[in-house]
Amino acid sequence: MIDGEDVLFGRGTIDRAGHLRDKTEAVLTDPAARTTVFWRGKALFDNAATAPRLAWIPTDATLLAEAKDPPIFLGLEGQAPRFAHDISAWADPHADTQAMAHFADVSLNRHPAMRPDQALLDLRGTMSTLHPDDAGNAAAAKGAFAWHDTHRFCARCGAPSTVSLAGWRRTCTACGTHHFPRTDPVAIMLILHRDRVLMGRSPHWPEGMYSLLAGFMEPGETIEAAVRRETFEEAGVPVGRVGYLSSQPWPFPASLMIGCWGQATSDRITLDPAELEDAIWVSREEMIAESLSATPRFHPARKGSIAQFLITHWLAGRITP
Repeated sequence: MIDGEDVLFGRGTIDRAGHLRDKTEAVLTDPAARTTVFWRGKALFDNAATAPRLAWIPTDATLLAEAKDPPIFLGLEGQAPRFAHDISAWADPHADTQAMAHFADVSLNRHPAMRPDQALLDLRGTMSTLHPDDAGNAAAAKGAFAWHDTHRFCARCGAPSTVSLAGWRRTCTACGTHHFPRTDPVAIMLILHRDRVLMGRSPHWPEGMYSLLAGFMEPGETIEAAVRRETFEEAGVPVGRVGYLSSQPWPFPASLMIGCWGQATSDRITLDPAELEDAIWVSREEMIAESLSATPRFHPARKGSIAQFLITHWLAGRITP
C-alpha cells in the first residue's frame, strides 16, 4: 500500500477557512497575518540559495506596493491568517529571460525590497528541494494566480471581471456573473505488462527524460476510460483493468494529476508521433540499473513528480495490481 498524501504538493499546513473569505478586510489587519509573494509564477523564498523555505512577510511590507490586485486569502495556519500577493507587474531589469523560458527554471529574481537571502524561485525548478509543507501551501496560490491571469474577462458577456471572495472568485462588472477557479483533471498511468512498466518521451522534454504516460480527461469521461483512451492514443497499447493509486495537485499551471495503474493486454507499441517521440517497456531490473549507471540511456521523471512517486513505489513492490 502507498500513502497518496505523501506526494509533493499534496499536503500543507493551512486550513483554507472558507467561512472567512467574505471577512478578509478584518483578518488582513490581524497582527499575526502574513503573506507570501508570487511573481510571474515564481514564489518568494527565504534562504533561497541554500535551503529554500517559503517566505511569509507582514501584510504591510514595502514589497507589496508592487501588487496591483487584492491578495488571495489562503486560510489559517493555526489561528494566523495567511495570504498571497502577486507582484507580476514589477519588471525585473536583471531577469534571465532565457533561463526563465527553460523547462525547469533555476534562475533567481530579487526585488530591491527583499532581504539579501530572499529570492523568487520557480517551483518546478526547485521541486527536488522543496519542503513538503511549503509545496502544499504554495500550490493553491500559484494555481489561483494562474487562473486570474487568464480569466480577466467574463466568459458570458466579454466584459472585464474583478477579483472577489478573497481571490476565490471573479465577478463580471457588467452582467454580475460569478466565475470560479478551475482545476484541470489529468490521468497519469503506471501501465504494466508482466514485470515491465511503459515509459514515454515527449519531444518537448529535456534530452533523455522519460516518464509515465498522461493526458487530460475529457467531458463525460470516467478516470478509467481516460487511462485506456490516452494510453491507446499515444502508444497504441490496449489496457484492460484499471485502478486508482494517488493524486497530486500540479500547479503548472493548475492541474490535478490522478495517478492510476493499468494492466496492458498487449505489449506492442504503435506511437502517435504528435504525442510521443518514443515509448519503451522497462523492467524493474533495468530501471534500477539505469538509475545507478554513470551513463544512463534515459532519465526518469523528476523527483517530486507523481510519476517518480508511483515508479518508486512500484520498484519497491508496493504496487501489485
